[in-house]
Amino acid sequence: MTYKEFKHKARKFFRQHLRVTDYIDVHAASENIRNNIPFRGPTIYILFAAIVIASVGLNVNSIPVIIGAMLVSPLMSPIIGFGMGLGTNDTKLLLRSLKNLGIMFAISLIASTLYFLVTPLETDNPTELLARTNPSIYDVMIAFFGGVAGILELSRKEKGTVISGVAIATALMPPLCTVGYGIAKLNWHYAGGALYLFFINCVFIALATFLVVKFLHFPMAEEQDRRSWRKIVSYCLLILVVLVPSFFSAYSIVRENRFATEARHFVKENQTVSGTYIFDYTTDTSVKPYTLTLRLAGEQLSNDSRAKLYTAAEKHGIRHEQIIFEEDATIEIRRLNETEIMKDWLSATEEQLRQRDDSIRSLNAQLDAYAALVLPSEQIAAELRSQWPEINDVTLARADESIILLLTTAKTISHTDLERIHNWLSVRLQTPKVEVIVR
Repeated sequence: MTYKEFKHKARKFFRQHLRVTDYIDVHAASENIRNNIPFRGPTIYILFAAIVIASVGLNVNSIPVIIGAMLVSPLMSPIIGFGMGLGTNDTKLLLRSLKNLGIMFAISLIASTLYFLVTPLETDNPTELLARTNPSIYDVMIAFFGGVAGILELSRKEKGTVISGVAIATALMPPLCTVGYGIAKLNWHYAGGALYLFFINCVFIALATFLVVKFLHFPMAEEQDRRSWRKIVSYCLLILVVLVPSFFSAYSIVRENRFATEARHFVKENQTVSGTYIFDYTTDTSVKPYTLTLRLAGEQLSNDSRAKLYTAAEKHGIRHEQIIFEEDATIEIRRLNETEIMKDWLSATEEQLRQRDDSIRSLNAQLDAYAALVLPSEQIAAELRSQWPEINDVTLARADESIILLLTTAKTISHTDLERIHNWLSVRLQTPKVEVIVR
């Protein structure tokens, strides 16, 4: 195949696949857009209901509810009408679109503000609200390409479901609801950020519509003169001014994302350092400089291990002052040499021997005390019977501090013998407190 033939076939291929004029009806699209711009009758109630639904979704952090509200709302028509009026030099359409956009804006603010004033639900972690308060260049891209898809869909002869997807992607309703939330709660950071996001969406949907209208050669309402061209240039300059804050926001988002990514890679590569394990980590991008908190378990981090982590972190662009260590779950482990081990073993052995000796002494003392309390009843009974055969039974017992000897005899024992028994037992038991009873 020659170069000429290839060029011809390539041109034919692209003409067949990229040519849009055969599938577009600009006159029907223009009429359709003009008819859908006004906000009156049921459209107002539909918008009010959709705003309340979206507010509920934001209040309870429910993405499906928010998406459902975006599918219901009729917000894009005035914005696309404004872009088409700008592209076709139709001043009346421009003013009509701006008027209806203002009505839409007022209704949305009233509905969302009223809801957040009366709702009993508290939003502890308003992630969906926060997502609408920090617009960036990425929101600009979404709004612009969403606008391109929207006007192309409206211009097609055969309509599809693109408009629904565009309504979800460009997300015009959540920012308006967030503005209402900011007004109701007097949170001007929320209100200002969300209002800027809504403005960005409107501007770049209108800009996309303007460019596509020019590209598809929509019929002009008036001849474009130099004055009209200057007006368009002024609008473009205004758009560039609007873009400036979003670039700064996008730069911050990129930096935050890069820091989080590098932190994740750093932790993954250095999960275990010696006997220390990084079991969790968090990044904080709300402070400057950003910080990385490492939660450690196992052994306490040694100075060498800490230095290794600092070196590894610098390879990922994380400075050592950005790292915070949390060592609540670590323990201190000392490395001992052989001498220290023997010394500790001997010390432990001596302590065990000392405790054993103390235990033996304590037990002996208890035995001595018990032995002192036990009376030799059988031996004393035998000794008494050997001297006084008339004694039949001998009972020896303690009563408080005295010792009682109870004798059972076959015949009466004389008083002299009782005195002798008393004296003998006092000497035998080494106590004067002896009482002899005969029965």
